Amino acid sequence: MKKKLLSLLLVTSMAAAMLVGCGQTAAPAEEAAPATEEAAVEEAPAEEEAPAEEAAVEPVTLNLAYMPNYGSLWSIENAIAQGYLEEEGITVNLTEFADGPTIIAAMEGGSIDLGYIGQGAHKLCINGQATIFALSHISNGDMVIGGPNVATIEDLAGKKVAYSSGTSSESILISTLAKAGMTMDDIEAVDMDPTGIVSAMVSGGVDAAATWSPNSLKILEEIEGTTELADNMTFADETVSLASWIVMPEFAEANRDVLVRFTRALFKAMDYAAVDNQEATAGLIATRVALDQETVYQQRGDAEWLTGKQVAAGAADGTVEGYYELQKQAFIEAGAVEGDPAVADYVMLDVMVEAGEY
Repeated sequence: MKKKLLSLLLVTSMAAAMLVGCGQTAAPAEEAAPATEEAAVEEAPAEEEAPAEEAAVEPVTLNLAYMPNYGSLWSIENAIAQGYLEEEGITVNLTEFADGPTIIAAMEGGSIDLGYIGQGAHKLCINGQATIFALSHISNGDMVIGGPNVATIEDLAGKKVAYSSGTSSESILISTLAKAGMTMDDIEAVDMDPTGIVSAMVSGGVDAAATWSPNSLKILEEIEGTTELADNMTFADETVSLASWIVMPEFAEANRDVLVRFTRALFKAMDYAAVDNQEATAGLIATRVALDQETVYQQRGDAEWLTGKQVAAGAADGTVEGYYELQKQAFIEAGAVEGDPAVADYVMLDVMVEAGEY
């Protein structure tokens, strides 16, 4: 159509030129009638409509469970301090707990909405007691430490070893013993609250301990002659130690949008603090747990700190699912979980993917 119109204009122009060249004067064109006010209104370009304001998110308050260490608090403290939660219309109330199983029990009782867990409590998620909606980091904060008379894993035989059942403390102790062909039956296992492990080691009430940071750092610092027998990286070729954010399945089903918003805030905080701003992060955490900043800052080596973008991309390409599969298989081999559910049955990979779209 455009070609036809251009051809017609070209022919008209040529004809007019020929008439002028022959000495003929073209008749003056009639003056166009003045446009009416109505026509002018119709021809005037329409004003651009102002973009509609984004619908405000529904404010929500969440009760969160944490543990008093860098790994548990590094992302949530920055999500609060940098305003990322506020952007999502989320207010949080934080409550301290000693370990993951206790957090899950509180969630089952209804006092906690969302919680952070370390490696050991993941077996409860695999068994269907809770749902994982966000990977926090790959941990290296768990450790088995021998006292002055325990220099090797083999030396643990017959010794009193403090640990906390159902936690990452128990997981790393079992793995450490297996490395020397031993089981829990070969030691005098002393199951105790995580908060009492340091004092038990200091007093000499136990010969060794399986615990996590900052307890592990405190034991190594305060007791002469202690030996680090194993940490998470000792078993990096066999399994992966993960830390995650969890929720009750019923809450997840009814509040998926809230989980996406919360995870998006976490991911932005992880981007902020994974590589840079760790000293400032330690300051935020120190205020929360009533420790000095330097003590908290020493815990920054406890993990591979992932950015939110890394987790979201890993959730999309199968990397994160692979982490949880490897973790699950290690629990199965240890006899710690029932059955072999698909990772997608208890890990909300779709929430991580969607939350990463910012």
